[in-house]
Amino acid sequence: MTTLSLSALIAGIAALPLAAAAAETSAGPVSITAMADGLDEPWGLAFLPDGRFLVTERGGRLTLHAADGAGEPAAVAGLPQVVVGGQGGLLDVMIPADFATTREVWLSFSAADGAGAGTAVGRGILSEDGARLDDFTTFHTVAGQPGGRHFGARLVEGPEGQVFLTTGDRGQAMLSQDPARGEGKVLLLGDSGAEVYSLGHRNPQGAALDAAGRLWVVEHGAKGGDELNLVEPGRNYGWPVISYGVDYDGSQIGEGQAKGGMQQPVHYWDPSIAPSGLMIHSGTLFDAWAGDVFTGSLKFDHISRLDPDNGYAEERIETPETARVRDVREGPDGAIWFLSVGNGAVYRMAPDT
Repeated sequence: MTTLSLSALIAGIAALPLAAAAAETSAGPVSITAMADGLDEPWGLAFLPDGRFLVTERGGRLTLHAADGAGEPAAVAGLPQVVVGGQGGLLDVMIPADFATTREVWLSFSAADGAGAGTAVGRGILSEDGARLDDFTTFHTVAGQPGGRHFGARLVEGPEGQVFLTTGDRGQAMLSQDPARGEGKVLLLGDSGAEVYSLGHRNPQGAALDAAGRLWVVEHGAKGGDELNLVEPGRNYGWPVISYGVDYDGSQIGEGQAKGGMQQPVHYWDPSIAPSGLMIHSGTLFDAWAGDVFTGSLKFDHISRLDPDNGYAEERIETPETARVRDVREGPDGAIWFLSVGNGAVYRMAPDT
């Protein structure tokens, strides 16, 4: 009998096809395949032009994975100093459209500032072997606050190459209404710093563009006040003056549900689902879902699909794989990829053909 070495046995296991689970959806049967596992609180997902993907883990690790999920991921060195605590840590990752030329990778994270931590953003150059970020520069940090709540921190590239960063109110609600402060905002980033693009946000943990290039966010409300918002420059989205939620003791928040000069959400959730990650589907692979809005639920372990052609009616895609969904992305071929904090995994959902 021939005895296999441990390394050969591991290589043989890695070569086995990835197991897929089946589920029924309004678009027909789908298969859900694990593309990476063994992750510790995955937070952000981004694709390189060649199909490989990067994953952030809140504890401070960035890993590069093969496009097909095979083999061992590579840990990327050269990361910024991250403050890990509460909801803070290494958060989102973004690959800009000009990556093939610049090789830039953008990261958002919580960074030390003054007496606490603030939402920070920076970028570095991914080495040709993918092993490190060179010349990482942190170029904006929102003023630090004590505590570990509400960092926001989603990054999205606009249609003209501009970059947006969402920030949370850090648990100090009225900061969201102060136009001179960075908390509770969508910020437009530039070489000279950041400017307030919109205000009145509580904790936006998902951001995405639609086919028309418009910016959308999902944000955590209080009890019964999670929101989907179409973000337009200079607009005030109300927190904490107006809200569809109530405080955790049941008392009213602010002045009610509407006020002149403040925007209404396109959709709100009651009860709250704790939405995180946002994707508006192109229709590639899933014709029936073109233009539909997808976000993860950290509270109820599902992916929420909203149909704008049907009054934002909701379908909940719930399987063992959708445990605490933190991020949702459309892959290069139109498949739906998502991060499960509960399973420590990256999954790919595609039509089951």
